[in-house]
Amino acid sequence: MSKELKQPEQHDLFSKGNYQLMLAGVVLIVIGFLLMAGGGSDDPNRFNPEEVYGFRRRTLAPIVILLGLAVEAYAIMRKPKAKE
Repeated sequence: MSKELKQPEQHDLFSKGNYQLMLAGVVLIVIGFLLMAGGGSDDPNRFNPEEVYGFRRRTLAPIVILLGLAVEAYAIMRKPKAKE
């Protein structure tokens, strides 16, 4: 009395396009953190507020990071296209 068990059809959780979008999101996040980095001074007794509080660090970098996070959320939520 041998019963064959059918294995459920296996399919990937994400498609290739989802993984590519996830990679793009990670790249954007890394670029945002790189834009935020730096600002060191050769002279520790001198403080230049333009280096620390400039447009790149206060505005551009957080926008790029949030854009990367939005791309990540979209990549996770995106439904893969059905194969024909």
